[in-house]
Amino acid sequence: MPRDPKILTTRQGRPISDNQSLRSVGERGPATLENYQFIEKITHFDRERVPERVVHARGAGAHGWFEATGKIGEQPASKYTRAKVLTQAGVRTPVFVRFSTVIGSKDSPETARDPRGFAVKFKTVDGNWDLVGNNLKIFFIRDAIKFPDMIHAFKPDPVSNRQEPWRFYDFVQFHPEALHMVTWVKSPWGIPADYRHMEGSSVNTYKLVNDKGEAVLCKFSFEPKLGVKNLTSAQAAEIQAKDTGHATRDLYDSIARGDFPEWEMCVQIMADGEHPELDFDPLDDTKRWPEDRFPLLPMGRLVLDRNPDNVFAETEQSAFGTGVLVDGIDFSDDKMLQGRTLSYSDTQRYRVGANYLQLPVNAPAHPAATNQRDGKMAYGVDTGGDNPHINYEPSSLDGLREAPKVQHDYHQWVEGHLGRYQTTKTADDYRQAGERWRTFKDWEREDLVANLADDLRQCPEHIAMRMVWHFWWCDPDYGQRVAERAGIDLEKAKRLPPLEGRPAPGEDREGPTYTTGERERGGADRDRERESWSAPPA
Repeated sequence: MPRDPKILTTRQGRPISDNQSLRSVGERGPATLENYQFIEKITHFDRERVPERVVHARGAGAHGWFEATGKIGEQPASKYTRAKVLTQAGVRTPVFVRFSTVIGSKDSPETARDPRGFAVKFKTVDGNWDLVGNNLKIFFIRDAIKFPDMIHAFKPDPVSNRQEPWRFYDFVQFHPEALHMVTWVKSPWGIPADYRHMEGSSVNTYKLVNDKGEAVLCKFSFEPKLGVKNLTSAQAAEIQAKDTGHATRDLYDSIARGDFPEWEMCVQIMADGEHPELDFDPLDDTKRWPEDRFPLLPMGRLVLDRNPDNVFAETEQSAFGTGVLVDGIDFSDDKMLQGRTLSYSDTQRYRVGANYLQLPVNAPAHPAATNQRDGKMAYGVDTGGDNPHINYEPSSLDGLREAPKVQHDYHQWVEGHLGRYQTTKTADDYRQAGERWRTFKDWEREDLVANLADDLRQCPEHIAMRMVWHFWWCDPDYGQRVAERAGIDLEKAKRLPPLEGRPAPGEDREGPTYTTGERERGGADRDRERESWSAPPA
């Protein structure tokens, strides 16, 4: 009997019954190598564009340095990590930073409403460390298997070659976890004024490991010395009419005149564990760690002081990967991080070539010493060892040998049933988006509502209604204002049933309610952010 042609399958023709979750060891455990469905999907996705990047194609870069204070907050950095790049005070580590937009092509305008990439390559004494993040501290999804679908929905229609709002919201309506990011990106925070007035964040959760083999969860961020500035849609349109590369121009000109951009590098720290006291999973990339409970702890400064000599050789061929870590910084079981760690370096080998790490912009500060050989575009041999005949290990003939063992390595206990899991902590899919709405200034809310309403007017009614339903559950005022501006019947939207297989948020009550304290507080991290809050350029 022939199969239903509308049933999703792998490229090998096997029907897919779960396209939402990686296979992992328990709900919070690491992903496994036999994730064939994911590997087939993500590796094909990595090869969809030649030669520009599939995502983050439009970018600008600069050289500079990072200088650690040797402390994390008021504590010695060595309390948390043995990474020399973070513990050695006053040492300047060379860096290359690439900023980018995500969805648009290499020639797309830099005024696009889009997350911005913030990728840092630290060339440390112990090898490269790549911290590959965005300007916003969260993301749309929490499981890497959904990444190709998300990007396909956000990219231009394969028939009309236009970015269509209905495609974006058709995907989002089934992923309440994305509401938090949608609230950020459709507000003025979705269009940074330029790269110098922009935050950076790892987004993913990592671990810091100290000399005793003890680990803590952490998130990294970069706070701009100049403060944060964002644009409304009207301001962005005015700039775009005159200059489609204003952010690249601003970055280049500021460095050329000696006005070097600078950021304070900070880290949030949380004990390694499941944290049942939290209403969200700290490994969930769609959630922010409340800064009143997990404060931003300063640890150093990042300064950019030199423009590239050649944009293609350096900015375009610079290659980053989330798996590029140094001793003292380790992976968490963040499912987006686990997926990105395969995808990013795989993309670079395809896009730039198997020997992309031989390029000066990507090579470590100290020569690599490996037994990896040959491949396309190889122009050198990794140095090391006293016998050039020996390209294997171990050997008794003066080849390369292993480094000394770490005295106290980090050993994570992993146990669980292999399967496909989604987090059971879903209530916060609406809570943090609502908190963000209440934290915005009036002009930010007005721009957010206007942008959402304009989008929803271009969507089929059933998609627009579902999105209003979602926004109302985030905050009644949020949903009501979007509905009024978009011309959508709010009462009809509120009567929609929950998504299939998912309970309504707070289904034990008639609608979203918040205490007076919550409304006055806005977001848990409001006080910290107000110090450099979003403001349009003068």
